[in-house]
Amino acid sequence: MEAFTTLSAIAVPLDEANIDTNQLCPTRFNKLPDGPEMASVLFHDLRFDLDGEERPEFILNRLPYRNAGIIVADRNFGCGSSRESAVYALKAFGIRAVIAPSFGDIFAGNCFRNGLLPVVVPDTTAMRQQIHAEVGAAIGIDLPAQIVTGPDGIATRFDIHPLRKQCLVEGLDDIRLTIGYRDRIAAFEKQHHAARPYLAPIRGM
Repeated sequence: MEAFTTLSAIAVPLDEANIDTNQLCPTRFNKLPDGPEMASVLFHDLRFDLDGEERPEFILNRLPYRNAGIIVADRNFGCGSSRESAVYALKAFGIRAVIAPSFGDIFAGNCFRNGLLPVVVPDTTAMRQQIHAEVGAAIGIDLPAQIVTGPDGIATRFDIHPLRKQCLVEGLDDIRLTIGYRDRIAAFEKQHHAARPYLAPIRGM
């Protein structure tokens, strides 16, 4: 998993609340493998017409937002189904962080497992207004310091679970995190089997 420490990137404002995972990745694309081709899946039915042509009015089809690395959204971003493909699509497009007042719980978990940072800021209205007014404005995120800096230079602190933070900063997915505990796991198993030899596995079966 790609580590996340600091990021300064063009931010795109999405003012609609309750953007769900079916908008992020329509159901028919759910079985596509994670990879670069997922970039065209993101908001597919909003970005493209029935002939596959881009809709010029959709914000991600316009410069400079084609190069956005951060989404600033309204409440309940990523609600809906549990599809991990929604996160694949965001990452493939180039999004590394989403800032919103709240997230769908499963979506947020999928973000953390894939190196995408969901940042909870209680009210994103002013931040979205700023990036509407200053098209192409960048937002800075410092994960170790847990700080988001808006285009106006105002820094806002955000909370994150310490283990989630560690995994993102060190680029640890669930498997690599578990491997880091293997010495402690081995020591526990040795002690456990010594105290309860009757539970030890039978070799050769």
